[in-house]
Amino acid sequence: MKILAVGDLIGSAGVKELGRQLKLLREKEEIDFVIVNGENSAEGMGMTEKNFKDILEAKVDVITMGNHTWGKKDIFKFIDHPKLIRPANYPKGVVGKGYGIYNCKDKKIAVINLIGRVDMGVLSENPFLTAKDIINKIEKQVDMIIVDFHAEATAEKIAMGYFLDGTTTIVYGTHTHVQTADEKILPKETAYITDIGMTGPKYSVIGMDINASIKRFETTLPERYKIATGECMFNGVIFNIDDKTNKVRNIQRINI
Repeated sequence: MKILAVGDLIGSAGVKELGRQLKLLREKEEIDFVIVNGENSAEGMGMTEKNFKDILEAKVDVITMGNHTWGKKDIFKFIDHPKLIRPANYPKGVVGKGYGIYNCKDKKIAVINLIGRVDMGVLSENPFLTAKDIINKIEKQVDMIIVDFHAEATAEKIAMGYFLDGTTTIVYGTHTHVQTADEKILPKETAYITDIGMTGPKYSVIGMDINASIKRFETTLPERYKIATGECMFNGVIFNIDDKTNKVRNIQRINI
């Protein structure tokens, strides 16, 4: 089985690039299951109903979120859709769900979404303890467990990888929009990469307009961010899984 995780979609341009590339990639690489992070699809902050429908039309199996989950009020119209999950360590009682269990090729795949606490500015529960609680609850019900850890600090992400090593199939990071070159199989056979990158404007500052971004750093004034224009890039990672052991055989970074 091949599972594709696609890096943060940046604006409608990123959503369109997903639509262009995913069909081709599915056929070329024989992809079976697709997870996409959609929390920046509404021009950098949140997700509208149109964004959501466009992503589903690309035949995505799971959409994960992050610190901009509530960026658009539209989210409350479809937050309970089975293909949509938001960080599991948001405070108890918050609408939506933090994980889902999906069927693919006679396998049950659990996908868990978590948000980091280092330099994120989001009130959340401890992601390490939340992950442990969920895994203890579902591990006997599923064949594979995949974690999208939406976090800023590389150290927090790496620590999560080792914390979950041996209890999950895959742990990968999102949020920083720069694909890292540290993909590896950890000692207890969990596949790991710190960040899978982004899908959106190539010539940009993590998806944002270059001049507006530079002005913020140059002047320290609160220049309004806007999505960059022009050619787009597509980032993701393919995890090739052994159907007998349910362990990842190899990890392939995608940068189109």
